[in-house]
Amino acid sequence: MDRKLISRRIGSILDDISRLSNALYAMDTTDIQRYPDNYEILSTDAALRAERIACRLRHLIYSSTSIQKGEYLQSASVAQGISIAYENGVLEVTLPRLLPKRRQRQSSEFLLDPLYFALEQYAKEQPLPHYRNCVVCFAQVYDQTLPTRRVRDYDNLEEKQLLDLLSTFVMADDTGLLCDAYNTTELGEQDCTKIFVMEKKRFPQWLAERKESLKTISDF
Repeated sequence: MDRKLISRRIGSILDDISRLSNALYAMDTTDIQRYPDNYEILSTDAALRAERIACRLRHLIYSSTSIQKGEYLQSASVAQGISIAYENGVLEVTLPRLLPKRRQRQSSEFLLDPLYFALEQYAKEQPLPHYRNCVVCFAQVYDQTLPTRRVRDYDNLEEKQLLDLLSTFVMADDTGLLCDAYNTTELGEQDCTKIFVMEKKRFPQWLAERKESLKTISDF
C-alpha cells in the first residue's frame, strides 16, 4: 500500500481517537443522576466510535502488513474474551458485550469476525455438534451495578447475523421450520451476551435448570 495512503488512513483514525477522547471527557463530566439521557447518548457514541476505530485498524493491518486476517482475528477473539463450550448437548457461546442494535454494520463486524474464526479454531480442535431441530437462546446479561433502564427491547437487537454464522457451523438450517429463537434478560457481573444452542427436546429441561440457578432470568 502507498505510504501516503497509509498516512491518510492513520490520520483519519487519529481524528476518530481525538473525538473518542472528547466523548470520554464529556462522559466523565456529565452528572449521570441529573442527565441520564445525555450520559447514555455520550456513552453509546463513545462505545460505537471505539468499535469503528478497532475495525478500521484491522483493515489497515490486513492491507498494509503480511498478517493474514484469520491469524489476527484468532488473536482478537482471545483478546475480546470470546469463549465456546459444549457440554451435555448444549453449545454455549459467550460474547464480551451486549448485542449491537440493528443496522450498526461495523459494530456487528467487531464481534462477528472474531467469533467466526473462534468457531473455526474450536472445530479444528474438537468436534462441534450438528443440530437439525434446535433452539437458540440469546441471553442478554446486564451489569447488575448499572441502572436497569439500560435494558433494551429484543426486537431492536441484531440477532440474524449471529444465527446465520452459527448455522454455518452447527445447524442444518436456521429456517423457522427447524430453529426456534428465544430471548431472555439476566443480571450479572458485567455486560455480555450468552448464546445457547440445543436440540428442541433438550430445551424444557435446560430452561427449568437455568431458572432454578438464576433468579434474574425472565419468564418466556
